Amino acid sequence: MHTLIVGYGSPIRGDDAVGPLLAERIAEQAALGDWPAGTEVQARHILTAEIVADLHTADRVIFIDAAADTAAGEVRRLRLRPDPTALSTMAHFHDPRELLAWCESLYASVPDAWLVSVGGAAWDYGHFDLSPPVLAALPAAVCAVHELCTPAPAATPS
Repeated sequence: MHTLIVGYGSPIRGDDAVGPLLAERIAEQAALGDWPAGTEVQARHILTAEIVADLHTADRVIFIDAAADTAAGEVRRLRLRPDPTALSTMAHFHDPRELLAWCESLYASVPDAWLVSVGGAAWDYGHFDLSPPVLAALPAAVCAVHELCTPAPAATPS
């Protein structure tokens, strides 16, 4: 199974850096063989249109981002579906659901898609450190992503 993990966020906005930071951590672990075969990891500042081609080749995609609407340090998993109405307000950044809709439109298929988010507390510009609650949530977030990458064992016939 080809699983694409995409951590995104601004590394200069405090807790918004959690997505690419986790992606980099997971990429290091994957290089050591600690993740299932077929795991590909990308760390990005923003989601742009060219990622749609990468989505098309994946069986599963897991986006990782910070969340402003979640308690600081809380880790959430949310299944994503294509949504052409999930438009971004900026021309150079796209919502994952919008990108999935483009993938569906262009390739007539979409990968199984998830968002793992970590509630943030500090969003200041020029602030490179994660807040204590987000820092404490990193192991749980990595675990949540890993669980989504690990296929469930096949049922044994009785």
